[in-house]
Amino acid sequence: MESRVASRPPLSRRMATPETGALAGAVLVYLFFFAVAPPFRDLSSLSTVLYVSSIYGIPALAVAMLMIGGEFDLSSGVAVVSSALLASMVSYELTANVWVGVALSLVAALGMGALNGYLVIRTGIPSFLVTLGSFFMLGGLNLAGTRLVTGSVATPSISDMDGFASAQAIFASNLDLGGVSLRITVLWWLLFAALATWALRRAPFGNWIFAVGGAPLSARAVGVPVRRVKIGLFMTVGFAAWFVGMHQLFAFDTVQSGEGVGKEFYYIIAAVVGGCLLTGGQGSAVGAVLGALIFGMTTQGIVYAGWNPDWFKFFVGALLLGVILLNAGVRRWQEARA
Repeated sequence: MESRVASRPPLSRRMATPETGALAGAVLVYLFFFAVAPPFRDLSSLSTVLYVSSIYGIPALAVAMLMIGGEFDLSSGVAVVSSALLASMVSYELTANVWVGVALSLVAALGMGALNGYLVIRTGIPSFLVTLGSFFMLGGLNLAGTRLVTGSVATPSISDMDGFASAQAIFASNLDLGGVSLRITVLWWLLFAALATWALRRAPFGNWIFAVGGAPLSARAVGVPVRRVKIGLFMTVGFAAWFVGMHQLFAFDTVQSGEGVGKEFYYIIAAVVGGCLLTGGQGSAVGAVLGALIFGMTTQGIVYAGWNPDWFKFFVGALLLGVILLNAGVRRWQEARA
């Protein structure tokens, strides 16, 4: 197999990658909205598309790595809001520097990820079911806990508290580039993508991730620490959810406790569109970036095209389904040439 891949022309080798279909889909989606939505062509619109893509793209990177490792996390969407709520309420109720709330929220997010991973490994229950339970528990805790502490379904503003400005600069600031305002989350997204790509392609941990997702029994037999790898991947998802939660908190300085429901499916969609297999063992960080970019272009392109918002989810689903089918066709072509 390896000799046949090595003997292919350079173009064929480049096309035999998980993200090939996502790249083709991204080009098609861009050209489509470029043609039907004139505002889509402006640089300011591109900035907005990149911002939306980054908000979905950061968790999608972690979810993609988890899926490569053969697992799912359905609690990642509400975990974003849980992290923001905890950081906000701890800071406000303790009248402490907001960095205290940020730090405690990070510990809680990593702990929740570790718990999900531990339960999956310890019980053998599919991660779909374990994290579905976490999804409902966190969703209920977000609503009930916020109302219990604040008497409302939203947290109070923390914009006048110590440390808010410095935290906002890290998590939610804007950068002016050539007259175009770019959210800092875009830069963080690209940085995390570079780190994830390095981890998957260059670091021993990346080989372990592919091994535990593709053949966990064989991986364990050759000494791969399967348990630690999977728990670490769940904790990575927790970190990504925490980071986006901090962005939301410091971008708007208040959090609605009912938000986040359903976002986990967007992260999974971005990963799948990017070439991750539902069965594990295949995928890439670059593919997850392209998947999130496709989602960002689709959601904003529909707005710029001025289409009836009642059809919003239908258009999103149709376009994303088309990209997934394209990706599947490319994968079949790759397998036929293998």
